[in-house]
Amino acid sequence: MGIIISVDQVKKLQGTREVQFIDCRFNLQDPLEGSREFNKAHLPGAVYFDLEKDLSGTASNGGGRHPFPNKEHLVHKLEQYGITKDTTLIAYDNPKSPTAARFYWFMKVLGHDEVYILDGGFQAWESSGYSVSSEPPTKVASTYEVKLKNELLATQAEVQSSLEDLDVGIVDARSFERFAGWKEPKDEKAGHIPSAANYEWTKVFDQQGFWKTTQELQELFSPLNEMDSFIVYCGSGVTAAPLAVALREANFPKVKLYVGSWSDWISNEDNPIHVIPDS
Repeated sequence: MGIIISVDQVKKLQGTREVQFIDCRFNLQDPLEGSREFNKAHLPGAVYFDLEKDLSGTASNGGGRHPFPNKEHLVHKLEQYGITKDTTLIAYDNPKSPTAARFYWFMKVLGHDEVYILDGGFQAWESSGYSVSSEPPTKVASTYEVKLKNELLATQAEVQSSLEDLDVGIVDARSFERFAGWKEPKDEKAGHIPSAANYEWTKVFDQQGFWKTTQELQELFSPLNEMDSFIVYCGSGVTAAPLAVALREANFPKVKLYVGSWSDWISNEDNPIHVIPDS
């Protein structure tokens, strides 16, 4: 079974083990929208993880706009909800949304084995006719055992050392306009990390908002087949997460998420920037 699983696969899993749903719905333009949606209706027994409160640390000079969360805070949140290292986790969000993928990646960093992403998110579950709930979660606290896998994350120093390494593919998940440096709505500097290839993160989804199949993803990433490993970034490590997941789903085993991403890269005046001339 892959990272991305269907509603039917989830129902089969529920017949064999205890499953914990993780609601990751979030709107960067309206940070409270996700929690409002959760309180209105969520998958039965689901708990809510907020992108900015739970899946991001405090932004400072360096580290980017959405840095890796404080590990102790994230673990405490898991323990509050009764989650252990043996719990099967299924993260979901809205169609064509990046937050469930970010949760997935961070759980893999903590060493969690059984974690998946629900294809199509909340809407796919609801449209399949399965029940939803508005009941707040009631959980018995647990102890969560961490087995850190920092090799899934890339630091700024690693990116710097990879600029001229032909075996490492640096992949930019932002829109081409931001990649080229023609438009930059969020950060102080425009452009991209030199040698990076541009794969806008939304390309891993189909028109209905479902993840593309493994074969479709392999075709999408076929120009990268000669690369040995990958470092994926975006503006602040949010939309890069689904691209990192898609590379893993396409059977590229060595993928790192540069959580600080562009907003961290440009915080260092010595880092080079490439811009594509606008013809």
